[in-house]
Amino acid sequence: MSEYRWLALGPDGEPLADAPAAAFPTQADAEAWLSDCWTDLADAGASSVTLLHFDQVVYGPMSLEPA
Repeated sequence: MSEYRWLALGPDGEPLADAPAAAFPTQADAEAWLSDCWTDLADAGASSVTLLHFDQVVYGPMSLEPA
C-alpha cells in the first residue's frame, strides 16, 4: 500500500503540528487534495509544503505564497 502525505512547514521551515493532514493512496490524490485545500494550510500558518511518499521526499518544499 502506498502512502503519500503533505508535510506543512511554517515560515521558519519547521513542521506545523496542527496543520490539516491526511494520507493518500496515490500521488495524484495527494496533489488533487492540495489543489483544493492549500488555502486551509496557509490559513493554518503553513508557508510551504513538501510531498512525502512514506518518509521519502517526492518534491518540495513548495511555496504556498500567492504569486
